Amino acid sequence: MTEKPIIVGVAGGTASGKTTIADAILNRVGRDRVAFIQHDAYYRDQSHLPFEERVKVNYDHPDSLETELLIAHLDALCRWEAVDVPIYDFSLHTRAPQTRRVEPRPVILVEGILIFAEPALRERFDIKIYVDADPDLRVIRRIQRDIAERGRTVESVIDQYLRTVRPMHIEFVESCKRYADVIIPHGGFNLIAIDMIATRIMSMLQQENANGAQNSSHG
Repeated sequence: MTEKPIIVGVAGGTASGKTTIADAILNRVGRDRVAFIQHDAYYRDQSHLPFEERVKVNYDHPDSLETELLIAHLDALCRWEAVDVPIYDFSLHTRAPQTRRVEPRPVILVEGILIFAEPALRERFDIKIYVDADPDLRVIRRIQRDIAERGRTVESVIDQYLRTVRPMHIEFVESCKRYADVIIPHGGFNLIAIDMIATRIMSMLQQENANGAQNSSHG
């Protein structure tokens, strides 16, 4: 493979519908053609801290993520090399000993709250999508998700939201909306926007395949 993969970034506030949009793209483009990576997997390892200290870390600040490793992984995937993505344990606030092997694919899909906050990461995206949703809906979804999937209490979710999630959203997430190529309102349930993005990705793939075939015929 000589053509560079198409890198698509899906950003937006917490519980805005990013994963729903990412799943829709995976299903429409084809999971066999997409390498899917979540920025959440790259939270820095906190095993050196006692659990009481891990809880106090500001996980909504860009510094809490090892973005330099994600960038290295994206560059490796663009060289058609497989990467080992970390697995993060949200209940323990630290990385699991295992990793997840991600094979190179023609499309690389990256999802995360803060992926547009880092210039070096932002410049690697061919398509930048921002998923927008009303703040009250995002809070309710965040509470439901963190209780069901991450073993949290209502009090701890609300405390974290007021202490770090909301101020960091205003400072780092909302301000990155201006970098997006496409802003999807109504969260992950905007089927027209999903269809348009999937069609765009498919046409870019077809164009790259055509260019590849043309180049090989001249070789």
